[in-house]
Amino acid sequence: MSWSVNGVSRANAFLVSRDDQDRPVYGGTPSDFAVVQAIQEMKARGLRVTFYPFILMDVPPGNTLPNPYSDNAAATGQPVFPWRGRITCSPAAGYAGTVDKTAAATAQVSALFGTATPANFSVSGQSVVWTGPSGDWGLRRMVLHYAHLCAAAGGVDAFLIGTEMPGLTTIRSGASTYPAVQGYRDLLADVRSILGSGTKIGYAADWSEYFGHQPGDGSGDVFFHLDPLWADPEIDFVGIDNYMPLSDWRDGFEHADAAEGWPAIYDRAYLQANIAGGEGFDWFYASAADRSAQVRTPITDGAAGKPWVFRYKDLRAWWSNPHYDRPGGVESGTPTAWAPQSKPIWFTELGCPAIDRGTNQPNVFFDPKSSESFTPHFSRGWRDDAIQRAYLEATYLWWGTPANNPVSSVYGGRMVHVPECAAWTWDARPYPFFPALADVWTDGANWRLGHWLTGRLGAVSLAALVRHLCLRAGLPASRIDVSGLWGAVEGYAITALESPRASITTLSRHFGFDAVETEGVIRFIMRGRTSVATLGPDDLVAAREGDVLELTRGQETELPQALKWQVARADEDYDAALVEARRITVDTTRIASESFPMAVPPEEAERRCRRALMEAWVGRETAAFRLPPSRLALNPADAIRLGHDGRLVNLRLVSIADSGARGIEAVRQDRTTYDLPPGDPRAASLTRAVVFGAPDAVLMDLPQLTEDQAAYRPLIAAHAVPWPGEMAVFRSPSTDGFELLTTFGSRVRIGTLVSDFYTGPTSRFDLGNALVVDLLTGTLESVTDLTLYGGANALAIESAPGAWEIVQAGAAELLAPGRYRLTRLLRGQRGTEGAMGNPAPAGARVVVLDTALASLPIAEADLGIPWHWRIGPASRPVSDETYVEQAFTPEGVGLRPFSVAHVEQPWRRPRTSGDLTIRWTRRSRALAANSWGGLEVPLAEELEAYEVEILDGATVMRGLSTATTSAVYTAAQQTADWGAPLGPGDTLDIRIFQLSALVGRGAPKPVTLTL
Repeated sequence: MSWSVNGVSRANAFLVSRDDQDRPVYGGTPSDFAVVQAIQEMKARGLRVTFYPFILMDVPPGNTLPNPYSDNAAATGQPVFPWRGRITCSPAAGYAGTVDKTAAATAQVSALFGTATPANFSVSGQSVVWTGPSGDWGLRRMVLHYAHLCAAAGGVDAFLIGTEMPGLTTIRSGASTYPAVQGYRDLLADVRSILGSGTKIGYAADWSEYFGHQPGDGSGDVFFHLDPLWADPEIDFVGIDNYMPLSDWRDGFEHADAAEGWPAIYDRAYLQANIAGGEGFDWFYASAADRSAQVRTPITDGAAGKPWVFRYKDLRAWWSNPHYDRPGGVESGTPTAWAPQSKPIWFTELGCPAIDRGTNQPNVFFDPKSSESFTPHFSRGWRDDAIQRAYLEATYLWWGTPANNPVSSVYGGRMVHVPECAAWTWDARPYPFFPALADVWTDGANWRLGHWLTGRLGAVSLAALVRHLCLRAGLPASRIDVSGLWGAVEGYAITALESPRASITTLSRHFGFDAVETEGVIRFIMRGRTSVATLGPDDLVAAREGDVLELTRGQETELPQALKWQVARADEDYDAALVEARRITVDTTRIASESFPMAVPPEEAERRCRRALMEAWVGRETAAFRLPPSRLALNPADAIRLGHDGRLVNLRLVSIADSGARGIEAVRQDRTTYDLPPGDPRAASLTRAVVFGAPDAVLMDLPQLTEDQAAYRPLIAAHAVPWPGEMAVFRSPSTDGFELLTTFGSRVRIGTLVSDFYTGPTSRFDLGNALVVDLLTGTLESVTDLTLYGGANALAIESAPGAWEIVQAGAAELLAPGRYRLTRLLRGQRGTEGAMGNPAPAGARVVVLDTALASLPIAEADLGIPWHWRIGPASRPVSDETYVEQAFTPEGVGLRPFSVAHVEQPWRRPRTSGDLTIRWTRRSRALAANSWGGLEVPLAEELEAYEVEILDGATVMRGLSTATTSAVYTAAQQTADWGAPLGPGDTLDIRIFQLSALVGRGAPKPVTLTL
């Protein structure tokens, strides 16, 4: 979990610098609810959760911040994007004007921590609200904020109060007083008060920090400065971010470790020998010059006899013994608060970068934007996934061996609690899209040489794969030795009916290893190892006939000039990748090709292809000779050096025939063939992952629009980007038990009103109003009047919830991308004049009515039922978060009769007071009613029937029923309603409905009659 700190001021801690492409250099801090949900999701999956607050130093290039690492206290310009372990007082210890051992150190440390308390926070749902002083952006506020979040999530298994802060924890306010250590102890108690006893709490110290402080200032001081923290009863474990070096490998084969007989940097025994040995245990380099020359100074302690005090790798001694401070180099008479074996050690980080010789210096990382960007000692900067895997395998297996990991006499567990040792780092971002999508994640380029396990640890080790194939062949596990193999396979497909031996042979050609049976065990050994013996002519045995030594050089015309290999790429959906190795020659006639059914990075495949080509040409020189039985220790696949004509020839034994003397066949070997650089990296070409969100779905009751659409069925319109291809519609009468109703595959043009849309005339063009809409997708265009009369450019406008006016537009003007101004309007089409808003408000939904609309295949019996609907991608289950749920009751608007037309005004006919005949013209919802050839519109209902309401304001005074297009309001009824018959000049408000046998009253026709 990251907390980005901007050096300008703590009040701006939420600001993050941006790169030259205006992208944030760090991702920033996740929102509170995202943290809570992530914790809850992991716990729901049965995972243990350790919360790890991680400070990122946002110090951009060109800054003018005070530089605590300068001898000049007034100097400005801090190192760019440094490691959090550099946080220290200003000026830092070891520089002119240092505040180390002064009261100023306490003041600066206190300012960094701040004064936040658990009471300064309140929890609201899945977020934490700060109620303390507005200016307090200290470290305490950050840690306590996250502790409250963890509590809100239901707790975590472990919580770290800090990580890798040696520049802070080693600052002293007196000769042996460390204010930051006490600050962490105070913070520890407050975190415990929030999280309770069910959470393990610790501090993750850097591997160079956990064991003590030895200032190197000539004072001779040795302090176990973190012991007050480690001994605190609220600390449950000693956390160490373990990046200790496990190798000292160099170029060539004459450096110290190679000279000791170690075969390669990947060799597990070699790496494990340096876990509790080598640099940091047996010896150290006193200077950079000593490192270059491999001048190793033994780690000793003189007369005191406790060299473990200075050995950061000697965890067993540090953990098992009492600690005595040495102020001024003189050992104190009383131990520190640390009780031997009292608490387990957790490797809160454990890792190695995937870079050539990463085990030489696992703590560094390559990031060009950071001042901390380094490659390991003597690294050539090549990507090397194999060394990362070798480091992790060696370390986990070593600490998992009981002999290396003692049991505590205090708590009964192992010294190093291996189940809580966390490999660094697994990234939640999906591989291969991270790191390939560099425009999405700015740190993608760092993945290639970084500590990331994502995209690497999912591969199977070559050793494990060969072992599995041997077991499939029926070999007992005790007869298989794969410890001599290294490397990994991201995928391996057995595409034919073949024996395990054939599968292993394919792997051996690709990776370059041999299998040899010795002492009843089949051993698999990588090629390119150091020689195990040097032989001269006097060591050979003469044959009865012939020479002592037979050297043969193969015909070059039988060798390939180039190799072409085809492999698969795991970061490109396992698409094929072609790599090539070619000799420096113009002859391209002899090209050998092979396809390997495995997934490997192309640059690694190219390296192995070049190795295979060079191996073939070097191996064209073979040797045959005989050795005495005294050389029984030599096995096939061993490398030797054979003296001949005053020079030593490197050979690899291919076969041995024992019959009296040992008949040897060998091939020439060049070790440099097995230490080649990888090929140039190839960027992955990925199709971005399609992420479907919840669609914008609109359920509509509209009049019948086409003959092929049942009049009573509602319509659905949906829009989503990206479009999932097909949408599914589920429904249920309750909030569960959804059943699939239908699917549809077309995206509808949906938009919103940009401005209010007012009422206008019907049955003729509305030339006064303009309809301005924003469409999410699609276009609109102007049409001729004739095309318009044919139904073109029809839109439904939701003037009120569930009320849709159908409008047609003759002219469309593009104002901006997706925005149109529509004029020459036909209003209230298909009997929707009653839905005309006054106005329809800006933001109201607009749906273009075309063939993309889908009809919902419901039955007439379903009308009036308040259904629950879920709409989403058909490829996802109905419970998926991509579904949107709505409540919608279909009313069968398509069955509703239109309002009547041409209500006759009484004043238009001469009349006397008395009975009043109200007349009108019938309309029809039938699509055939638009015909100009008929004498009268067809009756679309089973029976012709009408109701007329006599109104007094909103009050219905009387209802009249009729089966014709007229109704009589008698004089007697008028007198009963109004006290006297209506006379000239009076007005009468009425409302007329045509009736339907299925849905009852149709659309009303309100009108005021003037007598």
